Amino acid sequence: MRDDAQDGATHHRAAGGRGKAPSRRPRSRNYDSFAGLVAEKVEATSGKISAKRLLPVARAAGYEGSARDFRRLVSEAKKTWRRGHHRGRRPAVWTPGEMLAIDWGSTGGLHVFCAVPAWSWVRFVRFADNERAETTLAMLAECFETLGGVPKVVLADRRGCLKGGVVANKVIPTADYVRFATHYRFRPDWCEAADPESKGIVENLVGYAKRDLIVPNAPFEDLTVANIAARQWCTEVNIVPHSEIAAVPADRLEAERDLLTALPSLRPTIGKPPITRKVDRLSYVRFGSARYSVPNALIDTMVTVMESAGRLLVAVLTTGEVVADHTPVAPGETAVLDEHYGGPRAAPRRAARAKTAEEKAFLGLGPIAETWLTGSASSGNTRLAGDLAELAALRAAHGEPALLAALERAVMFRRWRAEDVRSILATGAGAPQPRPAGDALVLEPSTTSTRHELGEVVTGQECR
Repeated sequence: MRDDAQDGATHHRAAGGRGKAPSRRPRSRNYDSFAGLVAEKVEATSGKISAKRLLPVARAAGYEGSARDFRRLVSEAKKTWRRGHHRGRRPAVWTPGEMLAIDWGSTGGLHVFCAVPAWSWVRFVRFADNERAETTLAMLAECFETLGGVPKVVLADRRGCLKGGVVANKVIPTADYVRFATHYRFRPDWCEAADPESKGIVENLVGYAKRDLIVPNAPFEDLTVANIAARQWCTEVNIVPHSEIAAVPADRLEAERDLLTALPSLRPTIGKPPITRKVDRLSYVRFGSARYSVPNALIDTMVTVMESAGRLLVAVLTTGEVVADHTPVAPGETAVLDEHYGGPRAAPRRAARAKTAEEKAFLGLGPIAETWLTGSASSGNTRLAGDLAELAALRAAHGEPALLAALERAVMFRRWRAEDVRSILATGAGAPQPRPAGDALVLEPSTTSTRHELGEVVTGQECR
């Protein structure tokens, strides 16, 4: 039985060999005669031309086939061209403390600054409302302080805010960038023009920040909220293993920090020189045709005024201590903080100042006498000086307590003449004493029960 099975298998293999289909001859295509034209155009455009733009040229040369067949011809020509034109990039091998790559991205009017050390892969992300040179350098300074040191080389693209010009493919940095690099002791480097792959490490970080930070949290209320979220995100992603280096970026930074250049003792002045102002006698400084308050203790001293993150800051010139933080106001307006003057402004008070003997004697009665005097003057009493002499006579006749009570009642009912006070004294204790209205008296209305009897409504009154 085993022999029969072996014979069957041998016969099957033999039969399979005899049943093999013959090979097919290549079939001609309707676009074969245009392959040379397509290959020439693909070569001339370095493989960038599309079939859509090349089809009208082929139609003019006599091609009558479908657009689908022509796209197949262009695709095969591009594949053939790319086989002999690979870029042949060599992957970078970084050393600790060598390279920091930086770049800007933007989405929805929000600008995001990204920086990453090439060896440790620690992510640094911050937000801003512009990409000017002073903003870029301030972000870079904060990045150095976060890393705890300065790498030897900073790689950036050819941004206009840091680039002064290009000669023979050599980038000339701006004078501010050169001073900044000299202060921190690093060498500026630039990627090749129109070649994002030369700094792909930070290009990937920009895309990652947009996907993982901006998209889940946007829109942000303001830059402060956005930067708080950015710091939290950086802390989160830097303490988990990175798939590219198979290590935790924060741990790698600890090992790399000893190889970084030490930070300078002071951060350089970035951007325009500070604006100085002298505090005037009203404890104000002027900026942008507006006035801003500063503490009283700084009158006649020099201070610096600067704008930062939408705020106007006033700092002491000698120490740099910020003493006032204002929201910018329009030209001609005034921004005042009560704490600069020891508290809120009190209402103006015009105190009475006695000069004659009658005035001194009357005001000596106390606050109620000053209140009556002020009210009488405000009412337009032109005979007030004579009334004071008459009130002095009433004081002698009725006594001081009775006169004070009469003045208090006169103030209550707004009676500002001496004869009014005399009338009150004449009335004596019989004068009515008004009292403020009390609480409203609420009474529940009485209800009468109703009942139905033989189809008629009988009320409680009808039952009596």
